[in-house]
Amino acid sequence: MSLYKETDIVIIGAGLTGLTLAHKLNQKKSDFIVLERDAKVGGVINTVERDGFIFETGPNTGVLGNEQVMDLFDDLSLLCKLEVAGDSVNKRYVLKDGKWEAMPTGLWKGITTPLFTFGDKLRILGEPFRSPGTNPNETLDQLVVRRMGKSFLQYAVDPFILGIYAGDPSYLVPKYALPKLYNLEQKYGSFIGGTIKMAKEKKKSGIKTRATRKIFSVEGGLGNLTKALHHSAGFEHFFTSVTNINVTPHENGFLIQGTYNNEDITIKSNKVVTTIGAHKIPMVLPFIDDSSLKSLSGLKYARVVQVSLGFRNWNGMKLDGFGGLIPHSENRDILGVLFPSAFLTGRTPEDGALLSVFMGGIRNDDIFDLSDNRIQTMVEKEIKDLMKLKAFNPDLFNISRYHHAIPQYGADSEARINAVDRIQNKYKGLFIAGNLRNGIGMADRIKQGFDLAEELIS
Repeated sequence: MSLYKETDIVIIGAGLTGLTLAHKLNQKKSDFIVLERDAKVGGVINTVERDGFIFETGPNTGVLGNEQVMDLFDDLSLLCKLEVAGDSVNKRYVLKDGKWEAMPTGLWKGITTPLFTFGDKLRILGEPFRSPGTNPNETLDQLVVRRMGKSFLQYAVDPFILGIYAGDPSYLVPKYALPKLYNLEQKYGSFIGGTIKMAKEKKKSGIKTRATRKIFSVEGGLGNLTKALHHSAGFEHFFTSVTNINVTPHENGFLIQGTYNNEDITIKSNKVVTTIGAHKIPMVLPFIDDSSLKSLSGLKYARVVQVSLGFRNWNGMKLDGFGGLIPHSENRDILGVLFPSAFLTGRTPEDGALLSVFMGGIRNDDIFDLSDNRIQTMVEKEIKDLMKLKAFNPDLFNISRYHHAIPQYGADSEARINAVDRIQNKYKGLFIAGNLRNGIGMADRIKQGFDLAEELIS
C-alpha cells in the first residue's frame, strides 16, 4: 500500500528551525506538512527528567539575541514559560595554569586580570587606534592576535570559541562565524570603539529592544519549548519516523517520497524547505549538481560528547557562575563545564548540583570514539581536580554523543552560501535552511524560521 498527499509546502526536518517555521505557517493557516526522520520532534534539543534531576542532552541554554526570540515566547506564553538566567550567569571562569580565573568584563578588568600578559594589556588599550583588516577570509586567530594579542586569543577568545563552536580559531572565519565581531571592525574600525559607538547610536535613536542578550532556558527544560512549538504548529501537520526521504522536481513543484509506517508515502507540493544538516542534503536532494552538493556536504562538524552529572549533596567548589571554560593550551581532557543548577531553577533536588561537562570538539576529536568507561574515568579525574571534590560519587551520570554537533564556519562558507543561492535560483520553490547558514545559536534558528515564514507566505 502507499499513501499520497498534496500540499503547498513540505518542511523536511523538525528541529528548532522547522518547528518555528511550522508554528508561524500554522498561525497564517498555511497548507503544509512536516516530515521528520526521528520518532520525536525537536532535533538535538532534549530534556530528561531522572531521579529528581532535570538535564539537557543537547543545548543547555540560548541567548536572547534578537526580537524574534521574544516574539516566539509571546506566541507560546500559554504553552511554555521563558526562564531568564539569574545574574550569577554573568560570572564565568577560565582555567589558567590549573586555576580558575574570572573572565574579565569591561576594559578595566581586562587590563588588571592575570589572564593576559602586560604587553597584550597595552595592545588592548591601543586597539581602538589600529586599522581594520582587509582580508574577508582572515581566520579568527589572525584577527585577534592582530588587534588584541596572543594571550587574549589564548585565554579569552579560544575558550569562548570552545564554548560556542567546540572549534579551532585557526579554522573559523569571523565574517561567517562571528559576523557581529567582524562588522564591528569593518564598520567602526575597532572592537572597543565600535562597541561604544554602537551603544551611543542605539541610545540616540531611542529604539528599544527586548534582545537583551541574556541567557535563557524554559521552565522545566528546553524540551518544553519544542513540545509547545509542536502543539502550536498542529500535530496533524507532522509525520515522524519517515525514512528514505527523497525530493524530485516535478512539473511546477516537487514530489517528495519516503517510507512511513512501513508504507511508501508520496507528497506533491509547490514548495520544499529543508532544515536538515548539510551532510544529509545529498541523500534528500540527489538531483542537485555534484559541484553544488560538494560545497554543501563538505561542511565540517565538531563531534561532541556531553556528560551530565548530578549530585544530591554537593561538596565541591562554590557554583556561583555560568561555568568554566578551558583553553586548548591547558591540555585537559574536557572543553569546559557548565553549572546549570547555579542559574536555572528546579533542576536538582534541594542542596543538589547539576553540571554539564563537554568533551571532544575539533581539536580533541578522538575522544568521541572512546568507550563509556574511558569517558567516565576521564571525567572523574578532571572534575575531582577542577571542582575540588574529595570523592566522585555522582547520583546522575549520563553520556550523550553528537556526531554532527556544531557546524564550523570556515573559509569554505562563501562557496556554500553561493551554492545555496545558485540552487534556489535554479529550482524555484526550494529553500535550503538549517544551521548550514545564518548562525548556529537557538536565536539564529528561531529568526531563520520567522524569516522563511514571511518569504513563503509572501
